[in-house]
Amino acid sequence: MEAKAIARYIRITPRKVRIVIDLIRGKQIGEAFAILKYTPKVASEVVEKVLKSAVANAEHNYNMDVDKLYVAEAYVDQGPTLKRIHPRSRGQAFSILKRSSHVTVVVKEK
Repeated sequence: MEAKAIARYIRITPRKVRIVIDLIRGKQIGEAFAILKYTPKVASEVVEKVLKSAVANAEHNYNMDVDKLYVAEAYVDQGPTLKRIHPRSRGQAFSILKRSSHVTVVVKEK
């Protein structure tokens, strides 16, 4: 049995979120929360929120024991990119890509 949570259209690049996601993949829930709490990255707040939601889904929807849960899967997909323009000298325009992410966390019971 597994429970999952998805956060979509998060305004942070997938590259930055993957650094944090790789830290918690395969860990026990308590250990994962401890890692996220002391990781000095903006993405750790987002991932912690999704992990809390996945744990709540497991407990409420599937009556799983929270102490036996672990992070089975955790991955980030790229969402839509906002394209913006930064004006430069001599009438040029450089493009700015504001990327977004879809964060997915799946928890299972051992």
